Amino acid sequence: AERHLMAARLKRCVVRRRDGPEQHGLAASCLRELRDKACGVLAIDKAREPITLVLAEDGTIVDDDDYFLCLPSNTKFVALAKDEKWSRKSLDSGTSWLSESVDEVDSAAEKWKQLARQLKDDLSNIILMSEEDLQVLIDVPHSDLAEELAQSETKIQVLQDTLQQVLDRREEERQSRQLLELYLKALKTEDSILSKVAEPEAAPGKEMDVVDTGASSTDTSATTALSDQVLAALKVKPAPEICLDSQDLELVLKEDAAALASALGWDKQKAGALQEACDQELSKRLKQVQTLHSLRSMSKGKQTLPWGDWPSAKRKK
Repeated sequence: AERHLMAARLKRCVVRRRDGPEQHGLAASCLRELRDKACGVLAIDKAREPITLVLAEDGTIVDDDDYFLCLPSNTKFVALAKDEKWSRKSLDSGTSWLSESVDEVDSAAEKWKQLARQLKDDLSNIILMSEEDLQVLIDVPHSDLAEELAQSETKIQVLQDTLQQVLDRREEERQSRQLLELYLKALKTEDSILSKVAEPEAAPGKEMDVVDTGASSTDTSATTALSDQVLAALKVKPAPEICLDSQDLELVLKEDAAALASALGWDKQKAGALQEACDQELSKRLKQVQTLHSLRSMSKGKQTLPWGDWPSAKRKK
């Protein structure tokens, strides 16, 4: 009887490393026990502890015992050692929508259905989508999207209005950043003009001291794994980190700065600034998703964000 009582308090879980395909089944009564068992079965060195457990499907950090107990049995976890970050390039069997590649989409019709399935699993996935994906879902007829999501057309209208609001907010953020950049550029130009006026006239031969040694040129032999579409967005679009989805943001962060600079025809400093902006945007989105999941865990065990709780969206004109 005591053994049955102990078994009833144990939760079955599946754990693996971030970059490892092997999965291990474990049973634990609390997070601490699961961490200890995961370190042992995954052979994580003591120097790389403490580990962080995240949900394999979306990278949500699980650090609360109450939230852990609310999770269903056989929940899949990824164990991250010290200084490791969760990657959406999951080697899982395909349960995570984040591991689905757009290259697998055969047609536009299948693409919107794939995106719709992502929302059906969790509405917070809206935050991680690219502007292009948001527009695809906005353009789908109400009746088709309602049928795919098994929801009423009224709720689908609310959903599409919400998607449009997200798209509008990103555009507003992009315009705000452009205005700020123009303002800072104008200040820099003004300071440069004033400093030139204040400086005494330079000696005639002084300009010859600066010689272009080619040290700032990028390494043309460097290669990048980014697609042409992503490179075009990075090169052409203002504040490109806003329009990309979170998977593309991670790919940009993984790129070597020299290779990225070479591919874009920029210097390393500009490429580094772009990667920093992508890192900030990705961190912001993941924090938003984690916040939504935390709120969801407090709503008495609801597994998905309630469709009916989304407020009626009214676009600002």
